[in-house]
Amino acid sequence: MPYLKVQTNQKVKSTEDFIKKLSKESSEALSKPEDYIMVVLEAEKQMSFAGSSEPCVFMEVKSIGLKKSMTEGLSEFLCKFAEKELKVNQNRVYIEFSDAPGKMWGWNAGTF
Repeated sequence: MPYLKVQTNQKVKSTEDFIKKLSKESSEALSKPEDYIMVVLEAEKQMSFAGSSEPCVFMEVKSIGLKKSMTEGLSEFLCKFAEKELKVNQNRVYIEFSDAPGKMWGWNAGTF
Protein backbone atom coordinates (compact mmCIF):
# COMPACT_ATOMS: atom_id res chain seq x y z
CA MET A 1 0.00 0.00 0.00
CA PRO A 2 2.85 2.49 0.39
CA TYR A 3 3.58 4.18 -2.93
CA LEU A 4 6.78 6.14 -3.54
CA LYS A 5 7.33 8.09 -6.71
CA VAL A 6 10.69 9.71 -7.38
CA GLN A 7 11.17 12.27 -10.13
CA THR A 8 14.63 13.66 -10.75
CA ASN A 9 16.67 15.39 -13.41
CA GLN A 10 19.57 13.11 -12.53
CA LYS A 11 20.75 10.05 -14.44
CA VAL A 12 20.49 6.81 -12.44
CA LYS A 13 23.23 4.26 -13.00
CA SER A 14 21.05 1.21 -12.32
CA THR A 15 17.34 1.87 -12.05
CA GLU A 16 16.69 -1.68 -10.85
CA ASP A 17 19.21 -1.38 -8.00
CA PHE A 18 17.86 2.05 -7.04
CA ILE A 19 14.26 0.82 -6.94
CA LYS A 20 15.12 -2.33 -4.97
CA LYS A 21 17.15 -0.37 -2.42
CA LEU A 22 14.48 2.30 -1.95
CA SER A 23 11.78 -0.37 -1.63
CA LYS A 24 13.69 -2.26 1.07
CA GLU A 25 14.75 0.81 3.05
CA SER A 26 11.30 2.42 2.77
CA SER A 27 9.73 -0.73 4.14
CA GLU A 28 11.82 -0.32 7.26
CA ALA A 29 11.26 3.44 7.51
CA LEU A 30 7.48 3.08 7.11
CA SER A 31 7.20 -0.10 9.20
CA LYS A 32 5.28 -1.74 6.36
CA PRO A 33 5.88 -5.11 4.66
CA GLU A 34 7.91 -4.74 1.49
CA ASP A 35 5.38 -7.02 -0.22
CA TYR A 36 3.02 -4.03 -0.41
CA ILE A 37 5.48 -1.29 -1.40
CA MET A 38 5.45 0.15 -4.92
CA VAL A 39 8.29 2.37 -6.12
CA VAL A 40 8.25 4.39 -9.34
CA LEU A 41 11.36 6.12 -10.65
CA GLU A 42 11.30 8.79 -13.35
CA ALA A 43 14.88 9.85 -14.04
CA GLU A 44 16.38 12.41 -16.41
CA LYS A 45 13.27 14.63 -16.29
CA GLN A 46 13.36 18.27 -17.32
CA MET A 47 13.08 19.98 -13.93
CA SER A 48 13.72 23.33 -12.30
CA PHE A 49 13.94 24.15 -8.59
CA ALA A 50 14.51 27.71 -7.33
CA GLY A 51 15.04 28.88 -10.90
CA SER A 52 17.88 26.43 -11.47
CA SER A 53 18.23 23.16 -13.36
CA GLU A 54 20.85 21.94 -10.89
CA PRO A 55 20.19 18.41 -9.56
CA CYS A 56 16.83 18.17 -7.79
CA VAL A 57 14.21 15.63 -6.72
CA PHE A 58 10.46 15.57 -6.16
CA MET A 59 9.01 12.62 -4.24
CA GLU A 60 5.48 11.52 -3.49
CA VAL A 61 4.83 9.23 -0.54
CA LYS A 62 1.33 7.84 -0.17
CA SER A 63 0.39 5.27 2.44
CA ILE A 64 -2.52 4.04 4.48
CA GLY A 65 -2.08 5.18 8.07
CA LEU A 66 0.65 7.73 7.36
CA LYS A 67 0.64 9.95 10.43
CA LYS A 68 1.83 13.56 10.55
CA SER A 69 4.17 12.54 13.36
CA MET A 70 6.02 10.25 10.91
CA THR A 71 6.76 12.82 8.21
CA GLU A 72 9.73 14.52 9.86
CA GLY A 73 11.65 11.24 10.18
CA LEU A 74 10.62 10.12 6.71
CA SER A 75 11.74 13.44 5.24
CA GLU A 76 15.15 13.02 6.86
CA PHE A 77 15.44 9.44 5.58
CA LEU A 78 14.36 10.31 2.03
CA CYS A 79 16.54 13.43 1.77
CA LYS A 80 19.57 11.45 2.91
CA PHE A 81 18.68 8.70 0.44
CA ALA A 82 18.46 11.22 -2.42
CA GLU A 83 21.75 12.80 -1.39
CA LYS A 84 23.56 9.46 -1.25
CA GLU A 85 22.00 7.70 -4.24
CA LEU A 86 21.33 10.63 -6.60
CA LYS A 87 23.96 13.14 -5.48
CA VAL A 88 21.27 15.77 -4.84
CA ASN A 89 21.66 18.27 -2.00
CA GLN A 90 19.00 17.83 0.66
CA ASN A 91 17.85 21.43 0.20
CA ARG A 92 16.90 20.58 -3.40
CA VAL A 93 14.41 17.85 -2.48
CA TYR A 94 10.66 18.33 -2.10
CA ILE A 95 8.47 15.56 -0.68
CA GLU A 96 4.69 15.38 -0.71
CA PHE A 97 3.19 13.10 1.95
CA SER A 98 -0.36 11.75 1.71
CA ASP A 99 -2.35 9.55 4.08
CA ALA A 100 -4.75 7.38 2.09
CA PRO A 101 -7.92 5.92 3.61
CA GLY A 102 -7.91 2.12 3.24
CA LYS A 103 -11.24 2.09 1.41
CA MET A 104 -9.79 4.52 -1.14
CA TRP A 105 -6.86 2.23 -2.00
CA GLY A 106 -7.64 -0.62 -4.40
CA TRP A 107 -5.72 -3.87 -4.56
CA ASN A 108 -6.38 -7.45 -5.61
CA ALA A 109 -9.95 -6.75 -6.81
CA GLY A 110 -10.83 -5.09 -3.51
CA THR A 111 -9.67 -2.38 -1.15
CA PHE A 112 -7.75 -2.27 2.09
